[in-house]
Amino acid sequence: MRNVFTARLVRSLVLLSIVSIGSSVLFAQSAAIEPCQATPTPKPGAPAASINATKIKAKASETIIDSSIAGDQAVETMLTPYSEKVRALSIVIGTLEGELKKGTVGAGTLGNFVTDAIFAEARKRSAKKVVFAVMNTGGLRKNEIAAGQLRVSDIFELLPFENALMTIDMTGAQLAKLVQLGTRDAQAGARIQFRWNQQNRTEVISAKLIDANSGEVEIDSNAVYTIVTIDYLYKLKSGSYSILQEGKDATPLNVTLRDAVLDYVKSETAAGRRIRARLDDRFVQVGPGPAKVEDPPQ
Repeated sequence: MRNVFTARLVRSLVLLSIVSIGSSVLFAQSAAIEPCQATPTPKPGAPAASINATKIKAKASETIIDSSIAGDQAVETMLTPYSEKVRALSIVIGTLEGELKKGTVGAGTLGNFVTDAIFAEARKRSAKKVVFAVMNTGGLRKNEIAAGQLRVSDIFELLPFENALMTIDMTGAQLAKLVQLGTRDAQAGARIQFRWNQQNRTEVISAKLIDANSGEVEIDSNAVYTIVTIDYLYKLKSGSYSILQEGKDATPLNVTLRDAVLDYVKSETAAGRRIRARLDDRFVQVGPGPAKVEDPPQ
């Protein structure tokens, strides 16, 4: 009976079945409910006092689920593939200095982190010189990651979709239109000056590329530049990002956004560097701030 109970419990609570050895969880188990007759239907107009209340007697017992209960081999076999995946999510891949948090402009430190990651990974994977990275804030599905140990699960929660990286060649004129889209989404590789207008919205004043020495470089309208983004934005084919369709030689990098960020964190850790939550000067506000502080985009 004990093994039957354990099996039923595991099937109904799969996500709670993978626990540390030696931990104890207390479950309330219904033992018996005495049968009773159904409550009679009152006649129309009958006073409430004439209705007999039905009494239900219930008994309950408690069973401690801990290491004293022998394991069920069939259940353990069933859980083996799941437990391995859960353990993989718990692996620590780096250390985070400061809290990563989504913000209104450029998706805050979370946006900087992700675009820095795909920028670096695209440069490793592409034979071309990638100069700019852009990522939509809506694809960041976690609002913050606390300082400390950075785990695989953090990246899965932040980037749950199977979006993939791709490079696109764009003329300077096309790239200039792309960076003029605003400050809502995250980017790396450019320095954008903006101001808040009377409608409490941001307006881009100027946008320049950033070179290897952190210097500003004007965008040459006649030059061709390679950028990195995700296939989701490229496939929209409408709205603000339709400008991506005007680019040439759209090339998949054969890596998902999530895996690229995971690889970036692992490579930084291998090099002895921590991941730093930082707001730099990729977005520079000119003049006063918004009349009303907006909530960060979700």
